[in-house]
Amino acid sequence: MIAKNIKLGVSAVILAGVVLLFFQQTKDLLPEAEVHETHAGLPARLQIISIGVDAAIEQVGILADGSMDVPKNPADTAWYQSGPRPGEVGSAVIDGHVDWYFGAKAVFTNLKNLKVGEHIVVMDEQGHPVSFIVRRTQIFGSTDDATNVFTSTDGLAHLNLITCQGVWDQIANSYTQRLVVFTDQE
Repeated sequence: MIAKNIKLGVSAVILAGVVLLFFQQTKDLLPEAEVHETHAGLPARLQIISIGVDAAIEQVGILADGSMDVPKNPADTAWYQSGPRPGEVGSAVIDGHVDWYFGAKAVFTNLKNLKVGEHIVVMDEQGHPVSFIVRRTQIFGSTDDATNVFTSTDGLAHLNLITCQGVWDQIANSYTQRLVVFTDQE
């Protein structure tokens, strides 16, 4: 993954050929009256009852090579800590592995089974829940523009979940697609 800074306080990250943009000053793009931000704590657990997920949330950033870090444990998820916290205005992003070495299951093995209207809860470090509802899912190919995964200018809080999908490419050492679940705060 390669990270580049571009104008307007936006960082672009290329993840397996998918360009992801991170607005770092989203609130500055909106009129003050439209911002309805809650003061969310640091995310600690992700719960998705419909697919059996109750996972710890690691805090990750961008590695020295420009790639976004991933969870160290296949049973955990990872929140991009340079973006909004779940419950804050903008698009918070949490990723997780779809599988692990030798085909072992991981936290997001069943993410593909989430349906529109299903509920997701993020618990902060104080035990306060922030609830989201699935709006849509989308599959991104390795060359697709995925800027809408990390950006939002509607003044609302979103949580977007990412995992791998498609075929394992041994040469690239990566899957050929990404599944993204877009959610809105309830």
